[in-house]
Amino acid sequence: MTHTLHRSGNVESLSIDYPILVIAAQGINSKDGGPKFRKALEIILKHNPVNVGDMKTGNYFRKGLKTVLNSTRENSIVHGVFANKKDLEECLKELRDSDVGMSVVVSGLFSEVWDSLKKIGLKPHSLNISLGIYGKKELLPEQGVLDITTMCGHHCVSPLLVKKMVADIKKDKTCIEDAARELAKPCVCGVFNTLRAERLLEDLLSKS
Repeated sequence: MTHTLHRSGNVESLSIDYPILVIAAQGINSKDGGPKFRKALEIILKHNPVNVGDMKTGNYFRKGLKTVLNSTRENSIVHGVFANKKDLEECLKELRDSDVGMSVVVSGLFSEVWDSLKKIGLKPHSLNISLGIYGKKELLPEQGVLDITTMCGHHCVSPLLVKKMVADIKKDKTCIEDAARELAKPCVCGVFNTLRAERLLEDLLSKS
């Protein structure tokens, strides 16, 4: 199971959104894992991620790259998110060849991720598919806002913050790029896709 599984949006929007995470099985292969997680993070960084982070430390936009890199430990879970399949594929190939000994989880449109795995000769250990949202869906924010907030799997990006950023852009208090980076800060893991957020903010602005 992964917190990156439930990102909402249409096919076009999700086609630029490929989060990955590298994780150990605690008590099995986690001992002395800090250097391995750093190595995995360094590999991710070589392939043009739009965001990175470590769930135990924070993300690039809040903590800075140096802090994230220097703080990996045996219970870390390092993350990255890519905006295209080519970068994802090159990263996965290097992670495979480096043999860091950790599990790698990839999320995204099933057809696109599956195509990438076949292309580079990787066979997944298991598959998880989101079954959607059940319950009082009328309490959810509008779809455009939800598409942004679900990029943080722990729901640390508030719908109210999204609406504030839209309002601030309208008032020329900030630009779309800076607003996307501000929205990324509460997502501790670093799987919030700032490039996709920029496009989703543009859509919200065009409809408001």
